[in-house]
Amino acid sequence: MPISNLRVLSAILASSFALPSFASTLSVGPGKTYAAPCAAIARAAAGDTIEIAGGMTYSGDVCAIGKNNLTIRGVNGRARIDAAGANAQGKGTWVVIGNNVVIENVEMFGAKVPDQNGAALRLEGTNFTLRGSFIHDNENGILAGANTASNILIETTDFGHNGNGTGYTHNVYIGNVASLTFRANYSHDANGGHDLKSRAILNTIVYNRFSSTPDGQTGTTASGKPSYEIDLPNAGTSYVIGNVIEQPAGSANQTMLAYGEEGVTNPGQDLYVVNNTFLNDDTSGGTFVMPGSGVTKPVLLQNNIFAGIGTMSSQSGSLDRTNYRSIAPGFVNRIAYDLHPIASALIVDAGSAPGLSASGFALAPTAQYVHAASSETRTVSGSIDIGAYEAVAAVTTTPTVTWTTCASENGVCRFSGTTQVRYGANNAYVTKTATGSIACNNATFGDPAPNVVKSCQYAR
Repeated sequence: MPISNLRVLSAILASSFALPSFASTLSVGPGKTYAAPCAAIARAAAGDTIEIAGGMTYSGDVCAIGKNNLTIRGVNGRARIDAAGANAQGKGTWVVIGNNVVIENVEMFGAKVPDQNGAALRLEGTNFTLRGSFIHDNENGILAGANTASNILIETTDFGHNGNGTGYTHNVYIGNVASLTFRANYSHDANGGHDLKSRAILNTIVYNRFSSTPDGQTGTTASGKPSYEIDLPNAGTSYVIGNVIEQPAGSANQTMLAYGEEGVTNPGQDLYVVNNTFLNDDTSGGTFVMPGSGVTKPVLLQNNIFAGIGTMSSQSGSLDRTNYRSIAPGFVNRIAYDLHPIASALIVDAGSAPGLSASGFALAPTAQYVHAASSETRTVSGSIDIGAYEAVAAVTTTPTVTWTTCASENGVCRFSGTTQVRYGANNAYVTKTATGSIACNNATFGDPAPNVVKSCQYAR
């Protein structure tokens, strides 16, 4: 047999008897195989899952994540990772070098490095997913380098009070990657920088809340003074759909959504701003949407609420379709961020069908933000409402249901089993399903009958 054929046969036999590869699950925490996450990360093989016991803080546990296809998640509670003065490679807490890494259910804070550009998550690999996490009080929450082969998904995560105050560090910074999908997140109180900055070629920013607490107040983090709420400095095909975008009174910049202001270097320059609720709490004014001077394609603005004082768009040729402008639109509870519109012929069923983008992307929202860092299906009855939310339908009594009063406003309605409970007055009610008891107040139900004393009733 020729030598070349012998070599081929040897290769086939070697592959036939190779041992199969199986992914493993590595356990981290008290009494587990590994005491801290980075020890497990160092031992993991490509494709493994690392499960970190939640409800605990792992201090100073910093490292590079070099293997591909890892899943790292907190279990039985959220795993807390405190950089505690340490850093990996001078870059941050976890430096993600591997490809296709997924991180879930972690809390990360305290990332600081000598050059003041540290990040809880420094992304250097190709493709990355983060979900269900809390990233706060770092110099950067996420810092992703340029990689035009990389697709990044970030969803159901709370980003708060990241940034070192210089304006050059942010809650989330994404370099020139192939795509960013930013979905159902709560990004707020950036410390001097942006709530979200992305140079991605394709941006899909949907069903998020961008906001900040008033000066001196504390929510999930301390209050902050962000610059832009959303910054897309190099343009790119960008969908901004179904978001709550609020500028606080103490903002460091009066622009809320900036697009292409650093130069239109991405191949696309089409921006679709559809069914968002913009809130400008800066009474001195501002700009809701600011396309840069190099953006020549008209920006689509459709079905948005623009609340407060300010210029809707700095681009004179922007397409203005069925948007609603008001200093103070009627919301169920503006202070509590229940931004479902109250009955108004100017908002309810007043939107227009957004159709498809130039590339065939469906522009109509299919979900709406739920606090904190979640979303729910958006159900449209009739024509779509303007803004990020459909109106809450009032429910009236029908002959087949007997309603029994169970609590006055701000009381607690108690009953047996699971049933429908309605809250309101004068035939204007909001109904929820509850088991055993439910708080009878605006925070739970919204306010279906403003300036009227309300009560709760359960169905039987």
